[in-house]
Amino acid sequence: MKKSLRLTFALLLSLLLVVATVTGCSSVRARDRAGGGGKGSGKVGISMPSKSLERWARDGDYLRKVLKEKGYTTSMQYADNKVEQQISQIQNMINEGPEVIIVASIDGSALGPVLSQAKQAGIKVIAYDRLIRDTDAISYYVTFDNYKVGQAQGQYIEKALGLKEGKGPFNFEPFSGSPDDNNARYFFEGAWDVLKPYIDKGQLKVPSNKMPKSVNGWQSIGIQAWMGPAAQSEMETRLNSFYRGGTKVNAILAPNDALALGITQALKADGYTQNDWPVLTGQDADQANVTNIMQSFQSMTVWKDTRKLADQAAKMTDQIIKKQKVEVNDEKSYNNGVFVVPTFLLEPVVITKDNAKEKLVDSGYYSAGDIGIK
Repeated sequence: MKKSLRLTFALLLSLLLVVATVTGCSSVRARDRAGGGGKGSGKVGISMPSKSLERWARDGDYLRKVLKEKGYTTSMQYADNKVEQQISQIQNMINEGPEVIIVASIDGSALGPVLSQAKQAGIKVIAYDRLIRDTDAISYYVTFDNYKVGQAQGQYIEKALGLKEGKGPFNFEPFSGSPDDNNARYFFEGAWDVLKPYIDKGQLKVPSNKMPKSVNGWQSIGIQAWMGPAAQSEMETRLNSFYRGGTKVNAILAPNDALALGITQALKADGYTQNDWPVLTGQDADQANVTNIMQSFQSMTVWKDTRKLADQAAKMTDQIIKKQKVEVNDEKSYNNGVFVVPTFLLEPVVITKDNAKEKLVDSGYYSAGDIGIK
């Protein structure tokens, strides 16, 4: 009898130890997922659109670097510009139980359902560079002032052609970005607000007639997925159809460098040289484009220093995990269709041949040799 009682007692004690261990581990996991661990204890998911564009490769590498320096482990995925792939990758990240997921979306309206799962799991989401629409499952947005990006492009064309002084008419061809990228509208709107009045006055003429009647029609001239070859093909079509018999294009609104690079190829193939090169805008300060600027094959680019963007995203991530107040500087501008998303805006910088060395080389973003400066 005594032996039986001792055995029963031993079994009960073992059972209590197992329960205590499981409960303790579960509490630790729950606490970690809730984000109370502080520096060095969190995991961060990073979802990027594509590694094929230089800009996103730079963003991803630098973001991972600064988060590692803050003591966080990261899980980073590139989605090859495929929406379903990005959704699947985010789902996998959610299953890994990070405290924060940073998302640069491919399609700003397609991620609502999967991000709702993140919200239910207690995971905070930061929209990175591109606003994620039609969901309450994002917590913050970090970006450059995208309207100002387009505005800077429009103002450069305005000044280069002397439009304020009444010069013209000039032949002008506008492009806009990927129709599924929410940022593309802001870029186009900023530029169009500057340039549309000159179209109305007849100082800018669009021989192809490929322009929207208003900003709301920006998608009609959009280049899907920001693909340079598609922009090249479109520019070749316009040149072959509307620029023959000595007619030249004088200015082209290209909203980013990938499109500007494709347009440059079309212009070169059509016989344009530095002597009759049109005013051509861009954005991102990609290496090949800055080299083209130094060689007068592109007029300007708008530089969004991805180091500053990544630094700010990492800072916000750190504040979230440490349960500190998250720093934002705009709580009015970015309504995603469900609510106004608290946002941190950074200032873009115009890069030309005159300031490329000062801004890009002296800051360590490129070496002089990278962009053809001797």
